[in-house]
Amino acid sequence: MRVLMTGGGTAGHINPALAIADTIKKNDPDAVIEFVGTEKGLEKSLVKKAGYKLHFVEIMGISRSLSLQNVKAAMLMIKSQFQAKKIIKEFKPDIVIGTGGYVCWPALRVASKMGIPTVAHESNARPGLAIKQLQGSLDKILVNFKDTEKYIKNKNHVVHVGNPLRGGFGGYDYAKAREKLGIAEDKVYVLAFGGSLGAQTINDRTFEYMKNHLRGNERVVCHLCTGRNYFKEFTEMYNKAGLNNCENLMLLEYIHDMHVRMSAADVIICRAGAMTISELAVMKKACLMIPSPNVVDNHQYKNAKVLADADAVVMVQESELNSDVFALNLRELITNSDKRELLAENIGSFANHDANKVIYNEILNLVDKK
Repeated sequence: MRVLMTGGGTAGHINPALAIADTIKKNDPDAVIEFVGTEKGLEKSLVKKAGYKLHFVEIMGISRSLSLQNVKAAMLMIKSQFQAKKIIKEFKPDIVIGTGGYVCWPALRVASKMGIPTVAHESNARPGLAIKQLQGSLDKILVNFKDTEKYIKNKNHVVHVGNPLRGGFGGYDYAKAREKLGIAEDKVYVLAFGGSLGAQTINDRTFEYMKNHLRGNERVVCHLCTGRNYFKEFTEMYNKAGLNNCENLMLLEYIHDMHVRMSAADVIICRAGAMTISELAVMKKACLMIPSPNVVDNHQYKNAKVLADADAVVMVQESELNSDVFALNLRELITNSDKRELLAENIGSFANHDANKVIYNEILNLVDKK
């Protein structure tokens, strides 16, 4: 089987694509899988690190407001289709699979016109612009949230599958993870992160809480991953405050062993990206969720709202997250084990442990029909 994957811009679009690619290779070691992305997207580093070949097209997102940028975007939409067609003709895929982001649009559109089976996976609660525009021509639309179906016109093409996860998430034991990290079983472990680049508000509020409430607190261990954009700045603040001498506190630039740290955590502070939500669900983790307001169509808030309405997370919007609100919510999660257990149990109901298997079967069925 020859598979062309496409999707990118952010890790939220790339990681599902990598998880699907890994699943295909696991079930079909002879499968040939290559990717289509942009040179400016995070896929350039993540796909290369995963060992897959990456082709490039030139495309950019469309602004929601009137802008001269949209003229350039329209021109690139035309150019990118020619680039995608060249890649497809040379690679000769049996199927093209997109996981969102504007970069997936040209390859899926061209493949559909050429009669090649096409599949899109939508991680977020509401479909992104690319999948909205393509929904009439796609053979299958696989969704993470059941509610997503109501935003897609052709319900017959929609299959609720959950989110594909890469190896490690959900398969690592809590006690084993804590032993590996050197965290005693009687400690409450708080893990805070805002994505690979970081999130200013999560960094600010967590740092303040560490400095004002957790210094010397023997009961709580707190690790803050600032992201690459903020690590230098917060390291200086951290050292100046003397927190580098606190054994229960740690500052990280990037988390390479996320499945281990999330497995070990009692409380997680994070954004509301679809992949993070799926990881939290399969691991059953109590969470203080702060949706990013800086995403297209405010989809992180919509993701988190689904969970908050089910009492599966504590959600606070960034605009409301002053120091007092943050401290009040985090303190309750640290001190109230019953609350943590309730949230963990409720978010676990959103997990789909068979997602990878179901997605692979859907792909196989389409290729076999061809």
